[in-house]
Amino acid sequence: MPRAKLPRKSTNIDMTAMCDVAFLLLSFFILATKTKPPEVLAVEPPTSVSSKAAPENSILITMTRDSRVFLMLGEGVKKEEIIQKLNANRNLQFTPQEMAKMVKAEFYGLPLTKYKSYISSGKEIPAAKMEGIPVMDSSNNELVHWVKAISDAYAGTDQRKLQQMLLVKGDGAAFYPVFKNVKQAFKKNELYKFRIVTSGEPVPAGSELFMSGKNS
Repeated sequence: MPRAKLPRKSTNIDMTAMCDVAFLLLSFFILATKTKPPEVLAVEPPTSVSSKAAPENSILITMTRDSRVFLMLGEGVKKEEIIQKLNANRNLQFTPQEMAKMVKAEFYGLPLTKYKSYISSGKEIPAAKMEGIPVMDSSNNELVHWVKAISDAYAGTDQRKLQQMLLVKGDGAAFYPVFKNVKQAFKKNELYKFRIVTSGEPVPAGSELFMSGKNS
């Protein structure tokens, strides 16, 4: 008895659901991924064997090789409160519009007296052309006022957590008096601990740290 011939049918796979899932995953990763915050200027910090990563909610002070100092307030920092405290402490008389522009700034690197004219000009000044926060004159160390505003904004909170957020990144060729006055800004505001950002390097073979890690 001959076998019945079954008609052959082409196989159709509906990819709509799979494409939807792929685009949903792509959207999730794009929105959830945190990009590295921009740096004010490229500096070459000294090296160390420390492997601790800098926190995302950091307050970064950058010292360039030409003795300029910049301040960056990272994600999660009480940026608006810091600017409000600075405005009140120094009587800068920022308008609400000027306050909003100050809060939106990625970094700060001008004398306080020049910010109103800078904001009113509406022109963006690149970091390379900013003169930096004045710190070289110990009698007019404006970083002291910035750190005071930071300290005031975090008053009543765990100061140990604040100190973990304080980072100092300096070029290896920066002059020591700049670093000394940066430390003085912390000291005058009773902040005695901060972290120094360095470039990582391998632990020297045969050193005590190398041997302790090898035996652990």
